[in-house]
Amino acid sequence: MDPATARTLAEKVRASVQTAVVGRDVAVDQVLTGLLADGHLLLEDLPGLGKTLMAKSFATALGLGFQRVQFTADLLPHDITGGEILDPRKGELTFRPGPLFTNLLLADEINRAPPKVQSALLEAMQEYQVTSERSTYPIPRPFLVIATENPIELEGTYPLPEAQVDRFLLRLRVGYPTVEEERSILERRRARKEDAVSVPTVLDAATFLDVQRAVEQVELEPSVAGYLVDLVRATREDGRAEVGASPRGALALQKIARARALLQGRDFVLPDDVKAYAQPALAHRVLVKPEPWIRGVRGEAIVAAALERTSVPKLA
Repeated sequence: MDPATARTLAEKVRASVQTAVVGRDVAVDQVLTGLLADGHLLLEDLPGLGKTLMAKSFATALGLGFQRVQFTADLLPHDITGGEILDPRKGELTFRPGPLFTNLLLADEINRAPPKVQSALLEAMQEYQVTSERSTYPIPRPFLVIATENPIELEGTYPLPEAQVDRFLLRLRVGYPTVEEERSILERRRARKEDAVSVPTVLDAATFLDVQRAVEQVELEPSVAGYLVDLVRATREDGRAEVGASPRGALALQKIARARALLQGRDFVLPDDVKAYAQPALAHRVLVKPEPWIRGVRGEAIVAAALERTSVPKLA
């Protein structure tokens, strides 16, 4: 599939999702871009802003299998991955897949489960497989995780392990709707006379995989690639950073920049594509030293400083 055809199909997906998700054009575009780049997404925002609705809407529009897991303190790893059970008919142990074996997994309030449970996702998110006892079971592709997290409520929550945070391609925020958008949300609810929202299915899993592969055809010129590397390295050289963005962060930014270029109707990446997603792709990968952190410095500030210091190449 060529990038032009992939963009046309992606536009249909966007239009389908927007039948359920009112406004939030920036958030919808960011989630769509992240999914096209074959990345896992962390939606960090307050409850009630439509994060779950957005995830379900994308799964329906893309024709993907969907599972939702509510993360709680009493959740166990095998509740997500599945495990070996005794089959009384055969008299032997067989593997029963858990909800992880789907195309799009919504990990709702992921920080409410202890690290032992959160770590159950690590192998699946990176290697697309689950190891149980002495056997390994592949997860069907596409496999994408959209996790939600409440950044305000800290009671009864656990910080995500850094290794897991680094596996999320983007950390995004949905934000409150505008006055007009909120009025439209209420008007649509009154018009349909029920809570359920119907989202048209416009793709299937196989076609979506073809769209994802089209992103690989987007070119990245050496000058733009050099700019991307310099930008990532600048986060490591900031004196306020304990740890800067890793090479995985550079790969993530490259993937997302190519996906954005495709959605913009181009088969080549511009520096603007890199700049547009530098914050959501890199900020959560930067660890701030204790003293600057106490003063309110976060990863976003370090990425912003890197953007200011890194010279942008001029393309011919």
